[in-house]
Amino acid sequence: MTEGDRGRALLDRVTEGIPSQDLPLTHIAELPDRPEHTASWPSWVPPALTDALGRSGVPRPWIHQHAAAEAAWAGDNVVVATGTASGKSLAYQLPVVSRLLEDTKATALYLAPTKALGSDQLRAVRALGFDEIAAARYDGDTAQVERDWARAHARWLFTNPDMLHRGVLPQHERWARMFRRLRYIVVDECHAYRGLFGSHVSLLLRRLRRVARHYGADPVFILASATVAEPELFAARLTGTDCVAVTTDGSPRGGRTVALWEPPLLTEITGEHGAPIRRSAGTEAAGILADLVLQGARTLAFVRSRRGAETTALQARRIVAEVDPTAAGRIAAYRAGYLAEDRRELERSLSAGELLGVATTNALELGIDISGLDAVVIAGYPGTLASFWQQAGRAGRQGNGALVVYVARDDPMDTYLVHHPAALLSRPVEAAVVDPANPYVARPQLACAAAELPLTDDCPTELVGASGPEIVAGLVSDGLLRRRRTGWYWTDRRRPHHEVDIRGAGGEQVVVVEGDTARLLGTVDPIAACHTVHPGAVYLHQGESFVVDELNLADGVALVHAEDPDWTTSARETVDITVVRELDRHAYPGGVTACLGEVDVVSQVVGYLRRSPSGQVLDQVALDLPEHRLRTRAVWYSIRDDLLHGNAPGGARLDQARTPGALHAAEHAAIGLLPLFATCDRWDIGGVSTAFHEHTGEATVLVYDGHPGGAGFADRGFAALIPWLAATREAISACACPAGCPSCVQSPKCGNGNEPLDKAGSLLVLDAVLSVMGGSDRAAIAEGAIVEHSITEQIVDPLVSRPNPVAQRSAPTKPS
Repeated sequence: MTEGDRGRALLDRVTEGIPSQDLPLTHIAELPDRPEHTASWPSWVPPALTDALGRSGVPRPWIHQHAAAEAAWAGDNVVVATGTASGKSLAYQLPVVSRLLEDTKATALYLAPTKALGSDQLRAVRALGFDEIAAARYDGDTAQVERDWARAHARWLFTNPDMLHRGVLPQHERWARMFRRLRYIVVDECHAYRGLFGSHVSLLLRRLRRVARHYGADPVFILASATVAEPELFAARLTGTDCVAVTTDGSPRGGRTVALWEPPLLTEITGEHGAPIRRSAGTEAAGILADLVLQGARTLAFVRSRRGAETTALQARRIVAEVDPTAAGRIAAYRAGYLAEDRRELERSLSAGELLGVATTNALELGIDISGLDAVVIAGYPGTLASFWQQAGRAGRQGNGALVVYVARDDPMDTYLVHHPAALLSRPVEAAVVDPANPYVARPQLACAAAELPLTDDCPTELVGASGPEIVAGLVSDGLLRRRRTGWYWTDRRRPHHEVDIRGAGGEQVVVVEGDTARLLGTVDPIAACHTVHPGAVYLHQGESFVVDELNLADGVALVHAEDPDWTTSARETVDITVVRELDRHAYPGGVTACLGEVDVVSQVVGYLRRSPSGQVLDQVALDLPEHRLRTRAVWYSIRDDLLHGNAPGGARLDQARTPGALHAAEHAAIGLLPLFATCDRWDIGGVSTAFHEHTGEATVLVYDGHPGGAGFADRGFAALIPWLAATREAISACACPAGCPSCVQSPKCGNGNEPLDKAGSLLVLDAVLSVMGGSDRAAIAEGAIVEHSITEQIVDPLVSRPNPVAQRSAPTKPS
């Protein structure tokens, strides 16, 4: 068997015994292998370094490694944007290590989006054997004595944006030795910096350059990225400086078999309101993972949620234990929220090959360098094509053939993709969205910059764009800045850095503690805490099941006890939205108005559902938890009454009684399809539909961005409104269910419990809206836009001024 046949052989084993008429495969693609293209070592690389690399198995660099290293050595800022496992690390190791060996006082900084990736890259650098470059880690897991040593002696500091923001820049005087001779700044896996987090990081990197220049240094940026659209433009927006792009990938790639898998319908049970439901993607992934482990195939299964990763690993272990009890111990879960020592042990076991199967969240998408994987299972669309290919690229490393299985969730987006393979396999990857001009990002970042060094006249505009002077004026009026002859000075005794959460979580993590033993189990994002660790919630940790007894948000603690109930929980939430102001509007002749604007969203978890393993609702329990308030951006369309109910040409002619259900169904499906047109995850957005909205005075469907100030997702929806709604209409129409199901219009976590929903009515509404908008050729518009939108979409320009901020429902972090 050749390497190219390896993936297909694994797939045949997984599907062995399934009758041909019951095969869950909707499409199989064979991706060809790719030969390597090498170059010679640059003349400036020390022989000792080429010898060390040769001993580690690198006889020559690939052409993209050579090109990126040469550009960085010449002093150009550079971004190398090539596929997973293409050896981007060598592209920055060559110039950085060479410079540190040549200049014994030079320093460098490495930034990674995850601690696992930073630790793995540090191990790789130390393995080269050059102790004189004094490479050291500085992250949240680093002991105080190691932090002190790094500050005093490290020449190559490995850290992450969080520690740079909170531990380095606020006390830059203590890091003066490093800043004075800073030659390189490496930004690894930079495509991860998108949305609100990416917007914060873009301003953080500008602050970093500003501090370095204060000490007389002008470091070169070297960015490493998975394939993204227009990498040079994205890198320039992220760093605030021009960058050269290297995109020709010279690394070898083994052939991969990509299988699209739609779980079968469950004939023995039905879901809410009698709707047909499919076997869950997590359950399917567990079965596939178990089959692959029993074949001895090293496999990663990517699952959307922490809880899902735990459940998938647990199910896979049970399946394997029935056949080979000794192999069950070689399956584990890996996710964010684990304690540092647990993560390190899992990473070591995975790298050493002691673990055969790992169910993980996207924590390993950008994590450690795992070689020799035979298969990857992706349970549910990860939100962007960039993430999909990053996860898929974990299989077939080192030029070996491999299998990739994409398992669809019972969800409009996933269902659409497995039946439209070109939308997944042939579409260009997205441009990353960064918006440093977001006032909820720009204001706190300017405050941090002022606390580090006084702001000169040019600083506000250079850092955040045209709105900078207005933001500074607001900080002055609030008494936080004071104008002096040489600039604006920070006046508050407190440093603002610890009040600014660059990942947008909105505060310190909530710790999960076992009440009886005081054992610390993990942490939860504070915004997600009300959904995941509310009283009565089932919480999973490394295969163990717990039930939450108490959630104390003031102290940031959730107390749990060990219990393994035969039910799961899902939070229920109410959402109210008020339009603050319209930012853009398009009124279509015929009765439809589309708007982009600022909104206030008030949400509250009011209870939870207990469900059986089959998904049936057992009961509903009320909760009394605090409200969460959010100022953000939204896109909405409203429909004039005569188009909806009257005899207007192309109208819906919908009965008044059916209107709420029709709008609600259209809203659910639109939320599910927006990730095709914006670089977002369904968990990033929410929505509301109503037969009468107080702002528009008409029937309205509204979709909002789940991040403070917005992360560009609503803006993308507004820009692509016609193809977005056309794809939504096609997804609903293509679903074979009679009255609506999770694959088209139902949401398992709808704030209204999927009441009311009218699938047929949603098609009437969308047909009427599209006819007025000029989108009557719905299928052509949807297909064309899905294929082309990624090429034409632009990154939000941080130099564009933005305003400074002062029914049925579906909320972000609760997909609807």
